[in-house]
Amino acid sequence: MYRVGNGYDVHRLVEGRKLIIGGVEIPYEKGLLGHSDADVLIHAIIDALLGACGLGDIGALFPDTDPSYKDISSLILLKRTAEAVEKANYKISNIDSIVVAQKPKILPFVKAMKENISSVLNISVDRINIKATTTEGLGFTGTGEGIAAYAVAGVYSCETR
Repeated sequence: MYRVGNGYDVHRLVEGRKLIIGGVEIPYEKGLLGHSDADVLIHAIIDALLGACGLGDIGALFPDTDPSYKDISSLILLKRTAEAVEKANYKISNIDSIVVAQKPKILPFVKAMKENISSVLNISVDRINIKATTTEGLGFTGTGEGIAAYAVAGVYSCETR
């Protein structure tokens, strides 16, 4: 059985935080505000994977009220999500995602992001797609107030029937 899930995340840009997207620190004067490292791309991927497997959402699995997740790397959360996917008897087929930001430019960092995600999920880099786009100055991403990410994940069941 093949299943698909989608994910979405958004965080506000603020001064005094590192900008981490896809597990990559991107040089920029602002970073994303959140309980963890606020990695919008990884958070969207986590939600897509959880949705595909019917395992709820990121807030249920990693609540922002739990102090153990304060400033945690989202790559650690992604690893734990991969373990939950495996425990539910699914394998990850592919991930397709979009990062929406007016600034900074994301494209120069996509290769490193894909390598990080590939390594954590133990899937081939060619099964991970990351696109970057702007909103032509419109909305909160266009005005530089925040960054958003969307992701779709495909999984397949390991059960034999």
